[in-house]
Amino acid sequence: MAAYTTLRLGGPAGTVTTAVDTGEAVSAVRAATAGGRPLLVLAGGSNVVIGDAGFDGEVLVLRNRGIEVVRESARDVVVRVAAGEVWDDFVAYTVERSFSGVECLSGIPGSAGATPIQNVGAYGSEVAHTIVAVHAYDRIDDRQLEMTPEQCRFEYRSSVFKHNDRYLVTAVDFRLTKEDLSTPIRYAELARHLGVETGDRVTLESARETVLKLRAGKGMVLDPEDRDTWSVGSFFTNPVVPAAFFAELTAARGEIPNWPGADGTVKIPAAWLIERAGFPKGFAGENVGISTKHTLALTNRGGGSTEALLALARTIRDGVRDRFGVDLHPEPVLVNCVL
Repeated sequence: MAAYTTLRLGGPAGTVTTAVDTGEAVSAVRAATAGGRPLLVLAGGSNVVIGDAGFDGEVLVLRNRGIEVVRESARDVVVRVAAGEVWDDFVAYTVERSFSGVECLSGIPGSAGATPIQNVGAYGSEVAHTIVAVHAYDRIDDRQLEMTPEQCRFEYRSSVFKHNDRYLVTAVDFRLTKEDLSTPIRYAELARHLGVETGDRVTLESARETVLKLRAGKGMVLDPEDRDTWSVGSFFTNPVVPAAFFAELTAARGEIPNWPGADGTVKIPAAWLIERAGFPKGFAGENVGISTKHTLALTNRGGGSTEALLALARTIRDGVRDRFGVDLHPEPVLVNCVL
């Protein structure tokens, strides 16, 4: 399975089927369900950690492609993207056509169909901000659905689809604005590099170009020659804690960077916690390590194993818990392995 993941890790598969259109994908899932066979669906493989024992079942690799405008008005468009479409190719498509909404999600690896599963986000944007429908095959009811954002139950890096094999995402509809200006820049680091204030807007091209440069500088744009990109991106999500706990933590530890969360909660940057717990960039395990460019990326340095990567993740998780009393949780989906 190493050949199908950006980590380049994972043991053997039982069988591998590649679907180049939605009908093939649905048929493969329907057959596996009817036969009671384990099924793993992959596309870009950028947000999955597969155990060294692999996956003793059927692996479906989605390669269905297609981008089309399905509705249009004077102000906006709804663009339908096949699940197997490369995500960054779609972002480039929107910028070239002056469709505003996903430009700050440039450079994220993986497929369009994976983005609603974990509500992909970066630099102050999430796909939930623009998704108007997710098309999916329901394995239990044996029917194809068009699911609303409410039915998708989007949360921070999560949705109804994550850790749930009931649905096969086949396409996603995005509502985008017809203009050459970005959505308001929400992320302070991005605003600083653009030379604007948060809340300002810039051209789509400058937003995309700057995000790509920032991501590349952090090893977050795939490059087969750069081992820092042999990762799943951010391995841990930013922890969200109750306000009362955060007040106690800052009283004991001093000032901690944070963002306000929902319902009075507080979000703490996981990278800050990891670094202060004694795990800097470049911290190494057995042929694995923290990226030399980004604290949240755990990387395969070549010759690594999934177990070695998870051992490093456990060391980091336990170190943060011991120092701060905060639990870190993995962002990628773990297949036939546990943290």
